[in-house]
Amino acid sequence: MQSFYKGKRVFITGHTGFKGSWLCKILSNWGAEVTGYSLTPPTTPNLFDAANIGADIKSVIGDIRDYDSLKKAFDEAKPEIVLHLAAQPIVRDSYKMPAYTYETNVMGTVNILECVRQSDCVKSFLNVTTDKVYENKEWQWGYRENEPLDGFDPYSNSKSCSELVTHSYRNSFFSDGRVAISTTRAGNVIGGGDFANDRIIPDCVRALEKGEDIVVRNPYSTRPYQHVLEPLYAYLMIARAQYEDIKFADYYNVGPDECDCVTTGELVDLFVKYTDGKIKRIDRSEENAVHEANFLKLDCSKLKSVFGWKPHWHVTDAVEKTVEWSQVWLEKGDVRKCMDEQIDEFLSCSI
Repeated sequence: MQSFYKGKRVFITGHTGFKGSWLCKILSNWGAEVTGYSLTPPTTPNLFDAANIGADIKSVIGDIRDYDSLKKAFDEAKPEIVLHLAAQPIVRDSYKMPAYTYETNVMGTVNILECVRQSDCVKSFLNVTTDKVYENKEWQWGYRENEPLDGFDPYSNSKSCSELVTHSYRNSFFSDGRVAISTTRAGNVIGGGDFANDRIIPDCVRALEKGEDIVVRNPYSTRPYQHVLEPLYAYLMIARAQYEDIKFADYYNVGPDECDCVTTGELVDLFVKYTDGKIKRIDRSEENAVHEANFLKLDCSKLKSVFGWKPHWHVTDAVEKTVEWSQVWLEKGDVRKCMDEQIDEFLSCSI
């Protein structure tokens, strides 16, 4: 796959975020010509600055809601492949800022698709959404791609809307096959360099940094946790496949195997284990908490059957790699080198 992306012009929205930074690192290592369009990094500290990702790509700071600014950057990049990651991604923030969440996640999708629609250079477009797009019925089996889309909270619902916008544009403007259009619905990702608020692994890293215990508010909530490299590899695999043959353009779940869908409490216990018990877990329920799903799994059999794909790392590996990166960062080590080593190790599993 590396040889395919060498020299390809790739446009990434949301490139300064956690997933976007890892994605830029992979593609720059492979020799792609990457242009990123995003707001400034969403947290301090952040992976984009810590790993000096801006040195590897052309970085354009702009708001996905600003169509004119986006179109200018897009036209200058002349991309062949577009990967749309820009979003307001935090469930709890979406309750505080619902209008902003919808503007970013829905109209942001409209804006980037408008750029693609008016382009004559794009061949492959991938919209990255979430496992939370589905109408959650709290059942024990994984959701499939043909299940109803109806996220509950403003974040989840706005990503459901982003899916529907993409479906409409695909049917209305790209039915002639000139651009391959897909969406991917990924499970919860973890990995080195995520400093977001209201995410359990970043909370663990902050607790480790301060030498404090980690407080867990929903220890029994089950989620499909996976290392960040898992969905990124799948995105790049899908984008390449549909670039070469439009028959692969579709809607895909990307998540771990059944054995790696664990509770939040189990995930924290793994983090504690790999830090040699430097912190401990404390469960504490939260009064008047906003609604969050208790049980959520994905059925990824479609991705497996179409591409022969399978996860590279189990959740234990994912947590171990996350702790490894975090300890390098805490010790002020070379996080770029750590990222490169983890990427190389991950890719070696697919050979």
